[in-house]
Amino acid sequence: MAEPKTKPTDQPVAEFIDTFPDGQKRQEYWTIYELMKKVSQSPGKMWGTSIVGFGSYLQTGADGKTNEWPLIAFSPRKQALTLYLSMEGIPQIEDRLARLGKHSVGKVCLYIKHLADVDLPTLTELVGASYENAVKIYLHR
Repeated sequence: MAEPKTKPTDQPVAEFIDTFPDGQKRQEYWTIYELMKKVSQSPGKMWGTSIVGFGSYLQTGADGKTNEWPLIAFSPRKQALTLYLSMEGIPQIEDRLARLGKHSVGKVCLYIKHLADVDLPTLTELVGASYENAVKIYLHR
């Protein structure tokens, strides 16, 4: 079986973020980076070529292979800024998402088109709750 593409690399996060030509988007990515760095109390690192992750845990897949994954992460995508969060089981998740502002959600993703469209304190609260949730689920089994 092939090696996973999404694994930690030595590429500097600053080098990745600073490659974005749109100054407003680049500033948004730095804002999310600093938010996740503060919440996780760890410097982010690149996972693959386009994901910035914080913390990590080992996950065993259905095939029995164990892979390392970030506890929380974000990735600048063409359509939206994608935040990878552990939202399942977070207390008052629906209330928090309702207060957040303009966004959409997937199974483990929160999509934001423009950071100005969301309430930053609520986003910080949500990312913090997700990080605590991920630590509880994946590191304290």
